[in-house]
Amino acid sequence: MEANESHELQEHAEHGAHESAMRPVAFTMAVLAVLVAITTVLGHRTHTEAVLDQNKATDQWNEYQAHKIRANDTALAADILGVVTIQDKDAAKKIAKAYADHQAKWVEDLKDDKEKAEAFEIKVEQAEARANRFDLAEALLEIGLVITSVTLLTRKPIYWYMGIVFSLLGIASAASAFFLK
Repeated sequence: MEANESHELQEHAEHGAHESAMRPVAFTMAVLAVLVAITTVLGHRTHTEAVLDQNKATDQWNEYQAHKIRANDTALAADILGVVTIQDKDAAKKIAKAYADHQAKWVEDLKDDKEKAEAFEIKVEQAEARANRFDLAEALLEIGLVITSVTLLTRKPIYWYMGIVFSLLGIASAASAFFLK
């Protein structure tokens, strides 16, 4: 065996040793990339949930407002019936009773509409809080992935460990989103 061939075999062996030492880092990066993707999707879905709940809350408040306007219009009509001279007193009493019945029903409707709208607003706040946790998790996981990738360039394991720390913080943030109420 010539000296040149021996030198090539030695370089190849050293290169193989470096490659095998970097396999855990590469595997960590692959896992982090998958976690970033999952966290991103969860964050987007949670933001969408918040927007949809906000639309439902807005619709419910619009219904509340429509009922409130109708109740006020009916109250005004009842007040007018009370002060206007009407020839058919029985018809006026029937109309006034119908208005009073509507008013009683609308009081309950207003209460229900308000409760539903407030419930949707609470759901919006909860979804936004979860989405914020997912956004933080995504950022931390991406930072962990980038710092971990520096290990491949520098061959210094400290970057791998730092990347793992950021990644664990990201995983904790994502997990905490599931425990928010």
